Amino acid sequence: MTTANKITILRILLIPFFIIQILYYYKSGVEMHRILGLLSFAVAAILDGVDGYIARHYNQKSDLGAILDPLGDKMLLVSGIVLLSFTNQSYLSTIPLWLTAGLISRDILLLMGWGLIRVTCGKAVVRPRILGKMATVFQMATVIWLLMKWKESFVPFLIWGTAICTFGSFFLYAWDGMRQLSASPSSSPKAEQ
Repeated sequence: MTTANKITILRILLIPFFIIQILYYYKSGVEMHRILGLLSFAVAAILDGVDGYIARHYNQKSDLGAILDPLGDKMLLVSGIVLLSFTNQSYLSTIPLWLTAGLISRDILLLMGWGLIRVTCGKAVVRPRILGKMATVFQMATVIWLLMKWKESFVPFLIWGTAICTFGSFFLYAWDGMRQLSASPSSSPKAEQ
């Protein structure tokens, strides 16, 4: 178990705490729950960068980390985005449902594509894309911005930045997946006998 993997597990363990704090905030309106939720989300987001840095710079990349790291990212972001999609105008601004549905649909389609490529080609190669990293940063920034209750006039910029980067990266990952499938002999037509 590498140090990077331990940090990733800690990050995953912060997610239920974050969810519980925000739900309590919606129920009670007590600011301490919002602050604790915000802190747990922010710490988990920072630890995402820390575990990646440690894995890269101290040669701690592992098969377990390759599974846990994106899983931790998705769990954190999806929980934050879904929680902030609830109708809660009296407490926090909301993320539009079209964006939430789009983000979840994107992740489901990418997971299905990854599974199809694994079955068809034997292995799926996922190349990190700068647009995918920007999508993650925009999603985290949107959640933190809303939890901080900062200027609402900036929220549309974050929403549209999130949408453009997220859906743009989806098309890049889909393009990569289609190229992998096209290169596989199992996707070629079978000769008649």
